[in-house]
Amino acid sequence: MGCDRNCGLIAGAVIGAVLAVFGGILMPVGDMLIERTIKKEVVLEEGTIAYQNWVKTGTEVYRQFWIYDVQNPQEVVANSSKIKVKQRGPYTYRVRYLAKKNITHDPENHTVSFLQPNAAIFEPSLSAGTENDTWTVLNLAVAAAPHLYPNAFVQVVLNSLIKKSKSSMFQKRTVKELLWGYKDPFLSLVPYPISTTVGVFFPYNNTADGVYTVFSGKDNISQVAIIDTYKGKKNLSYWPSYCDMINGTDAASFPPFVEKTRVLRFFSSDICRSIYAVFGAEINLKGIPVYRFVLPSMAFASPLQNPDNHCFCTETVISNNCTSYGVLDIGRCKEGKPVYISLPHFLHASPDIAEPIEGLTPNEDEHSTYLDVEPITGFTLRFAKRLQINILVKPAKKIEALKGLKRNYIVPILWLNETGTIGDEKAEMFRKRVTGKINLLGLVEITLLSVGVVMFVAFMISYCACRSKKVK
Repeated sequence: MGCDRNCGLIAGAVIGAVLAVFGGILMPVGDMLIERTIKKEVVLEEGTIAYQNWVKTGTEVYRQFWIYDVQNPQEVVANSSKIKVKQRGPYTYRVRYLAKKNITHDPENHTVSFLQPNAAIFEPSLSAGTENDTWTVLNLAVAAAPHLYPNAFVQVVLNSLIKKSKSSMFQKRTVKELLWGYKDPFLSLVPYPISTTVGVFFPYNNTADGVYTVFSGKDNISQVAIIDTYKGKKNLSYWPSYCDMINGTDAASFPPFVEKTRVLRFFSSDICRSIYAVFGAEINLKGIPVYRFVLPSMAFASPLQNPDNHCFCTETVISNNCTSYGVLDIGRCKEGKPVYISLPHFLHASPDIAEPIEGLTPNEDEHSTYLDVEPITGFTLRFAKRLQINILVKPAKKIEALKGLKRNYIVPILWLNETGTIGDEKAEMFRKRVTGKINLLGLVEITLLSVGVVMFVAFMISYCACRSKKVK
């Protein structure tokens, strides 16, 4: 009877040890299985989870606009006063709902080429007003004229056309006109062939961005979705050396197994450059653990603070010898127009940039850009891209609408918030096919290891106690 009991205790201990060992062995084997599955599913080829969501996003993407309504236009023109603004909005459009087109696979180079169609649908229920709301904004054509035509004689001619068209430094425009384009009365009088339609995002609808060529990741998963080349209408060759480089993905996804120490680089044709985000926090998004990566203030820093921005400092007067920060001159890829980008309300900008403007209230929570990335797959499940469009306005002695100015202004026109969040249905699918399986496997591993250790220890204690009694 004692022998049977001892044998039973030893057998139990052996079983516990086996379970513990099996659990320990299962852990690296399980990790290998997970890694193998993820590497297969994130490749950009037909039949994978990544490809299905890459061709046409399952996330509803919205772009909200806030317009800066100028409150004292006459005062600014006459006295070069500070520009007082009030933001109006949001005016919301659904974007990025069309599938990529002209998709071409190159199996030899392991790349995929495509065009991204552009289209925007106004969403009245998500907006503060209608597209016909009218606000006082900077006159884009008049403000750009002295930059595009610095010759004094040409400016005299342009001044006569500006006066004839009754144009001024500021104008009243509807939201729809300002965003998507309007026929400008001043440009319509120019006696030689030029585009007479002006708009912050003109042209947009019925156009396409690209051609993009990205790596499929078939031969090297660390390259998946990274942009190889970009051949768009925006001529990036204006930028010298480093600034002409396209780094990273389009931010919809990144190579898998993202670590907190990784810097996520991505390219945005809206701002004609690559930019980056760094880890900020761990977030739970609809039951899915994600890493939040944020756009750091250093991305818009002066060249003194961030040497990577040296080629975005194109002159020394406006930038105070390249010491000002918080705005980037992207005019070279905007056909010479004096366009500057910044974060909304000049968040993280140097005081001299915002000093001539009243009514701005920068706020980190509302105005910063972030990406919520699922770290195992590298998929971006939620994002908020926030940018402000500004125009540089300088005094011009030959143009009456601008000759009263006594200083330079970087005038905010509008700011946008482009957002997208994985839908409930997609989130449930993602949990079942990715995080659920990973969690279940991890639970099995831990359970086997824990139960095995507990059984081994318990039976060994019982065996020792039994042996102790037998000796006595």
